[in-house]
Amino acid sequence: MAPRPPQQKVVTLTDPKAIRALAHPARQRVIDELYGGAVLTATEAARLCGLTPSAMSYHLRALEKWGIVARDEAGDDARERPWRAAARDLRIEHSAHGRSTPMATKAFTSTFMAPMLEELDAWAASDRRGEDDGTAMARSRMWLTTAEAKALVDQVSALMEPYEERTAADHPEGAAQFSSFWSLLRRPDDAAAE
Repeated sequence: MAPRPPQQKVVTLTDPKAIRALAHPARQRVIDELYGGAVLTATEAARLCGLTPSAMSYHLRALEKWGIVARDEAGDDARERPWRAAARDLRIEHSAHGRSTPMATKAFTSTFMAPMLEELDAWAASDRRGEDDGTAMARSRMWLTTAEAKALVDQVSALMEPYEERTAADHPEGAAQFSSFWSLLRRPDDAAAE
């Protein structure tokens, strides 16, 4: 089945309970695949994660409850309906209801940082390290107002959008997969007034 574009651009999680829903490694793995453009049945996702199809169905329904994944149109086998990302981009923001719980913080960290560390390890161990293949990493510090920070996030999202719309079935010849891990974090020790 060819991947379908998600119905919306961004799913933004602010509720600590929704963020905790990401904490399971199988959920993180399937989110990575679905937000990478895949459309998977529970059986296909279960195979990826080493679970039974019924266990994976449970995880997919839990993610659906928070609007993270969505059921796709039925394929040839109506008994197994495929799943897709609910949006093109998944974001986690501080809760509007106060501070996040330690469990939500851990879920956030493992959802975003664990895959990045795995990919960095794989890249460092690969034979491609010396090649000029477009890989880049950067770290910087900026002084921004809250309005500037929000504008920067919107600008980066707009810049990446045309590339994120490409799928495994629809990309230029010679294109390779790249993972993008981008964050803009206000330093916790910053006491500057707005």
